[in-house]
Amino acid sequence: MNHAHRLAMPWATPETASCVPGKIALKVTLGEAPEHIPAVADIRRGLRSAAQKLDGGPIDRVLNHFSDRCQIARVHNAAASLSGPKKRHEPFDDLEHATGLSRTFQVEIDQHSSITDIIDALRQVAIVEEASPYYLCSLPFAPAAAVQPETAFDPGQAWKTRDQINARQALAYEPGDPAIIVAIVDTGVLLEHRELHSRLRPGFNTVDFDLPDLAAGIRLVGHWTGPDNDPEDFVGHGTSCAGIVGAVGEEIPPGLAGKCQMLPIRVLAAAVVPGKEDPVGLGAIYDIDRGLKRAIDLGAKVLNMSFGTPESSLQAGDPKPHSDVVRYGLARGCVPVAASGNNGKSERFLPAGLDGVVAVSSVGHDDMPSKFSTLGEHVALAAPGESVVSSGLHGYQRASGTSFASPFVAAASALLVSRAERRAESINARDVARILRKSARPFPRQAKADGAGAGVLDAVAALKALDNELDQRASGQDAGDGGL
Repeated sequence: MNHAHRLAMPWATPETASCVPGKIALKVTLGEAPEHIPAVADIRRGLRSAAQKLDGGPIDRVLNHFSDRCQIARVHNAAASLSGPKKRHEPFDDLEHATGLSRTFQVEIDQHSSITDIIDALRQVAIVEEASPYYLCSLPFAPAAAVQPETAFDPGQAWKTRDQINARQALAYEPGDPAIIVAIVDTGVLLEHRELHSRLRPGFNTVDFDLPDLAAGIRLVGHWTGPDNDPEDFVGHGTSCAGIVGAVGEEIPPGLAGKCQMLPIRVLAAAVVPGKEDPVGLGAIYDIDRGLKRAIDLGAKVLNMSFGTPESSLQAGDPKPHSDVVRYGLARGCVPVAASGNNGKSERFLPAGLDGVVAVSSVGHDDMPSKFSTLGEHVALAAPGESVVSSGLHGYQRASGTSFASPFVAAASALLVSRAERRAESINARDVARILRKSARPFPRQAKADGAGAGVLDAVAALKALDNELDQRASGQDAGDGGL
């Protein structure tokens, strides 16, 4: 197993996102994707070889003009081929074609080639729908998201955060359904943690850094090359999110999702950056998307996404990160939940800013919006995100940031899905977001809460609001607010 390596942060400025050198992402128009190109997962397992050509026409001419070497692979597996080695690229269904997931490729080129020139040229080709750098996403969003180890803590303080959202009452009202899966799409999870191991389903890892000349003083820790089934956490970020969702309650309060199960997915590597002792999360956008899609195909009903890329860091013409896989998840009946960001400004981080995503800001113990929360009209509601005690790599830790507000809302969403299914009904992401917003507790009068959402999560109020709407549906009444 690899233990340390160096990673470059190429042609990035403070205003632009970093990207992987020598790699681009390419999506072709509907009906133009060749069938022969294998999936990344099969190539990384040594079952297939990358393709040297894509279309045998204008795309290949552009690539060959700028680079002497091209290695082409499909980013995603077909949902129908999860258990089919060598043929994970077939057969894609109509939804996978429509959302573009079957038509998205990663292209490895010479690292000295100009990514900017290649992308500009590819965007002139008629059958190219999108072309972009292979962007990186890093955690935390900003220094505000500090995580500090806790060797001892006051259980009363740990419960204070949960009582703030009426967690005890919510779990007494709806204990959660073990058949409902919450995907923890993050830095992985500490699999043997006493609070978590009994609530975890078998997970996987899609981190895939395999570059020979990495630099810039950034060190990767743990393992990072090639997809596998080991989602072990080397950062602690995902482990903390998992404790908020599904802790069994040994030393900290039980997770708000109750008996719902968690699917641990490692999409972010552990990277030690100059000036910091503790590792942070670092991953490529399309490796993250690969993890999200597989979670959806494995039946996850709720996706917790405590990561993001500021929309302002993208270049003109770049696709919005995660937009295709979020549309795919929504169509499959998933509820995507994401942290709004930690820069204290009004802007969109993605995926939180995408249509259909439940974007979550942070409040302190007094329900006042956190100064670090990223704001905007897209934010649905807030949840506790300051000094939240949860599970950690060394037992327990105290964490702050919208990263740790999001799992509370993801867990509440899982309880809503559980409640609906307990009553032989279904609920979609739009309904979940609407119910969470309308049942949220108002911010204090003195709060400057513009852009922080509809209010603060109230988990038991949300469940009762759902029951009320289902009762009205059963009696043939109109809920009156765009209800179920």
